Amino acid sequence: MNETSGQCALFDADEPAAFDSAAGDDDSPFVIVCDHAGRRLPRALGSLGLSDVDLISHIAWDIGIEGVARRLAKSLRAFLILQIYSRLVIDCNRPLSAPDSIARSSAGIPIPGNQSLSPEQVELRVAGVFRPYHEQIEAELLRRDRLGLSTIVVAMHSFTPVFMGTPRPWHTGVLYNRDVRLATPVLQLLRSDATLVVGDNQPYSVHDLSDYSIVQYGEKRGHPHVEVEIRQDLIAEAAGQESWAERLACTLLKASEPFRR
Repeated sequence: MNETSGQCALFDADEPAAFDSAAGDDDSPFVIVCDHAGRRLPRALGSLGLSDVDLISHIAWDIGIEGVARRLAKSLRAFLILQIYSRLVIDCNRPLSAPDSIARSSAGIPIPGNQSLSPEQVELRVAGVFRPYHEQIEAELLRRDRLGLSTIVVAMHSFTPVFMGTPRPWHTGVLYNRDVRLATPVLQLLRSDATLVVGDNQPYSVHDLSDYSIVQYGEKRGHPHVEVEIRQDLIAEAAGQESWAERLACTLLKASEPFRR
């Protein structure tokens, strides 16, 4: 494995870096982060002991959300960053201190390659995947601060229609922690569509100990922010991704009017 000039020892020289990003326009305030966009595994980790079926399932990534995020970023002319490696390597939306930062099981499925890792093995994943992804987000936010640009942080995720045998009725969910400045109007606008079932901090909610991106880049920095979850069966194909990106672009533009200058 290559250990030279910027390439972490977790990766071979021909493997891609931990994230993909696209610059936005400086007159757009939106910064879109997608922590679970990809399902790639570093070659050195093999399959983590999982089947091919497991590695294309929701335990490995947020199905459909990359397509939505790319389309949404294009519409909003937003800065976009996507984590292209699977959350099974390390979860970029968890504090490093969280018990499931590197999950030993997911949805009841044991992950053999994540059992009994040494501190050195953990650090390889932190240095190869978690740290560069978040350093790139930090760099963009610092650049915007230096230029005096408005910033609105949007975190994009997707969720399964059924979890542990329980159907989930929501089409989408609006997630937040203490700061509801943007989440409240987004929730109200989405709920104005009578065809949608919209979760208020459902099917998940944001907490300091179990979430990272919104807490770190929204709350701690004081930027307006929201996390959006979309049910995976609605965005598994391109048409659904396009439809949801269009809906969210309109919603976010209307909801964010007080914060844009």
